[in-house]
Amino acid sequence: MNLRTDIRSVSYVKANAAELLRHVNESRNPIVITQDGEAKGVLLDAESFQEMKNALGILKLISQSENDIRRGNVLTHEDAVSSARKIISDKV
Repeated sequence: MNLRTDIRSVSYVKANAAELLRHVNESRNPIVITQDGEAKGVLLDAESFQEMKNALGILKLISQSENDIRRGNVLTHEDAVSSARKIISDKV
């Protein structure tokens, strides 16, 4: 993050929205938006936002899986395959 270009006041954002959107899309660096001297939001390009959402989704699945393992809520490979085959055959 570059403090000179990546932190802007809300009034600056209002006056320069198009330029800031161009900047975040080209640089893929987020811009922190301040109001009354405090960070209040972040402007991020759409691709980076989607990548972040995807990464958080994967991390959530990993966390849920770790919790299942701790609780002993697991299946052997054979039981998982058998269960999947049963579900598929019931649908056909």
